[in-house]
Amino acid sequence: MTYSILVCDDSTVARKQVIRCLSSALEVNVLQAKDGLEALSILKQQPIDLLCLDLTMPILDGLGVLEKMKAEPSIETFVVVISADIQPEMKHRVTQLGAIDFIEKPVDSTRLIELLHRYGIR
Repeated sequence: MTYSILVCDDSTVARKQVIRCLSSALEVNVLQAKDGLEALSILKQQPIDLLCLDLTMPILDGLGVLEKMKAEPSIETFVVVISADIQPEMKHRVTQLGAIDFIEKPVDSTRLIELLHRYGIR
């Protein structure tokens, strides 16, 4: 099965690292967004199986994206937050807003793939 995945991060390098990790383990069709507004636009236009979301971005940050997704019931997707902001209260906040988990940057590909497998993404 091919999964539609959106990687949202303002860093091109970070997006490429996540894409490499996902592409090595899954059959994926990857879309990219450099900020939260671009990500929301894509999420409203087409179904996405997984959103890999950074927190610290210009224009609209990851928390803003999660808040808008929660208020928009038509957007249904798994969200994994991938960020260097690893404060316990931030991890709690993103899961309250609907993220399935929080992974620290740089991405540990084994941990990300194991997490996705737990949610049936194989």
